[in-house]
Amino acid sequence: MLVKLDSSIEKALKKPISKDRKKLLQKVIEYVQEKVDLHQTPLLNFICTHNSRRSQFSQIWAQTAAAYYGIDAQAYSGGIEITAFNERAIASLKRNGFEIDTQGELNPKYRIHFSSKTAPVIAFSKLFDDKINPIKPFAAIMTCDHADENCPLIPSSEKRISLQYEDPKRFDATPQEAEKYDERSLQIASEMFYIFKNISR
Repeated sequence: MLVKLDSSIEKALKKPISKDRKKLLQKVIEYVQEKVDLHQTPLLNFICTHNSRRSQFSQIWAQTAAAYYGIDAQAYSGGIEITAFNERAIASLKRNGFEIDTQGELNPKYRIHFSSKTAPVIAFSKLFDDKINPIKPFAAIMTCDHADENCPLIPSSEKRISLQYEDPKRFDATPQEAEKYDERSLQIASEMFYIFKNISR
């Protein structure tokens, strides 16, 4: 892991998770564990409407947590509409210690680095079935209620799990903006680390 990420990971590992949230996370744990037991790579596709905030946080932290615990898993993200990876979410990831390179202007692609020894996560707003995402059976993890309600069928998914997070968007352009984005990012980080911490190899 990058040195700058250490304090953020430490905070994530110490953050308490409620019993209700652990019940939801257990569904992801069971899916990942089943794949690991079968010597298959778990594929997790985090899906939200615009693929601009929560689903991106989830993908990036899940991939980071999998690498941290040495679990061979692949995390992806997508939406049901294409917008752009929100610049406020990018700023939050930078504050958390990720190193980020940018390519392009309209819906730019970002290379999110969490380790000098691991390929970066390529992040941009895209549909859940974009060619960069898995074709093989995967778990569709719905991170917002709108996508969960309006996208009843996710082709190629073999498991659908609702793991919703509050949208930090409502704090955009307010004095609480940075605090709330970091709060949501840390919540997601804590839950992704909890998932992979509980996988037996």
